[in-house]
Amino acid sequence: MEWNVYLSGEIHTDWREQIIAGAEDLPVNFASPVTDHAASDAAGDVLGKPTADFWRDHQSARVNAIRTKTLIEQCDLAIVRFGDKYKQWNAAFDAGYCAALDKPYITLHDESLVHALKEVDAAALAWAQTPKQVVELLRYVTSQA
Repeated sequence: MEWNVYLSGEIHTDWREQIIAGAEDLPVNFASPVTDHAASDAAGDVLGKPTADFWRDHQSARVNAIRTKTLIEQCDLAIVRFGDKYKQWNAAFDAGYCAALDKPYITLHDESLVHALKEVDAAALAWAQTPKQVVELLRYVTSQA
């Protein structure tokens, strides 16, 4: 079986690349949201750039949701990364969407965020603190043994 894994969340570190590199020998296909911040913010501009920031963000969020919703619905497992530098509201939304769809997900964050993410973690099937732990979880769940 080929697993489709959706990599959601924080875009300011190389955690995605670490997981992808560590899992290169596993039967896993990876997908993610648009991780270029400027491109994501401008996703709806092709429809006409609204003058108010609220409506620009609203329009772009809806365009981005086409990709996000589709990829989450198609995934077998999601990895949801929360970094400590910025609030990842989109990642929390993705985790909630996974929970609503009964899609298994793993949270990835350090111990300092345990309290803030207690509800998100409670619905997750695992909590990892490093990309290496995620790779080992993927190795286990994709094994044929």
